[in-house]
Amino acid sequence: MKKAEVFMHGEKAGILIEQKKNKRYRFSYSSDYDGPPISVTMPVKKKIFEYNHFPPFFEGLLPEGVNLEMLLRTNKIDRNDSFAQLIAVGEDTVGAVTIREVCE
Repeated sequence: MKKAEVFMHGEKAGILIEQKKNKRYRFSYSSDYDGPPISVTMPVKKKIFEYNHFPPFFEGLLPEGVNLEMLLRTNKIDRNDSFAQLIAVGEDTVGAVTIREVCE
């Protein structure tokens, strides 16, 4: 199981968990988070979001084309491992959301 902290404008908003590789994901807002939602499709009041595929919002943060190819080659990441790709670019995403891997 992989985990990543999700930050909005530098404030911890929640945690993204890959429960089963490339199959099950869960994002949950931190109980004390009272900032804006990380996405309009993920309102804070709902708190927990379950997915049977990589969550669309987080997929939108991933590079494409030549930038993706460079990321995969440089970091030796499997093309199908979206979670690893997100961790690799997480500190430098477009917009207010940043991602940091939780190492346990």
